[in-house]
Amino acid sequence: MGRWGLFVTLEGIEGSGKSTLGTRLIQALRDQGLPVTATREPGGTPAAEAIREALLHPDLSWDPWAETLAMLAARRENVVRVILPALRDGHVVVCDRFMDSTYAYQGFGRGLPLRVLARYHRFVLMGVRPHLTLLVDLPVEDAFRRLQRSHDRFEQETRAFHERVRQGYLRLARRAKKRFVVLDGRKSPDELLQEALPIVLERYRLRRGKRKRP
Repeated sequence: MGRWGLFVTLEGIEGSGKSTLGTRLIQALRDQGLPVTATREPGGTPAAEAIREALLHPDLSWDPWAETLAMLAARRENVVRVILPALRDGHVVVCDRFMDSTYAYQGFGRGLPLRVLARYHRFVLMGVRPHLTLLVDLPVEDAFRRLQRSHDRFEQETRAFHERVRQGYLRLARRAKKRFVVLDGRKSPDELLQEALPIVLERYRLRRGKRKRP
């Protein structure tokens, strides 16, 4: 299979600044001459993007389990068609949201059992897991002040919901300290990039000599 790449995921509540960091990080890695594949969730393929449109539509209502299964269907598409092939080719894959979003939003946010979500992921992910997760943490009040545009369905959720999601992310980070790096979302975009880029480059260098699937 050749040399496996590095799988980096970006996580955080709505308005945290993770997507801005992701855009800047992808460009910085390409400027370094690294092969980079950028994707997002839900999304990344035509079918998954169609699911995204339905899931985020502000006028639609979803049962929590239906919402979860739709997220997992989109994730499976992304893994099979985008993430796995790129990792096999030795790319740095940068994904805006991944499995931890499901644990945070549908698990901690909606109250669905984490054990069941983990069981579903064992099938959906095909053994693919992030090597590094950058969690951009931001207090909910600060995040809400940033959300001035028209809101999608998740942005319309209550502060209590987003607080549960934020605390869920922090619990996930404590459980997986080797994989997670928690960044302060109150910092400027330049400061966040200056902090994140060396971490990603170092993880990439460490993986370059590995030939086996993670």
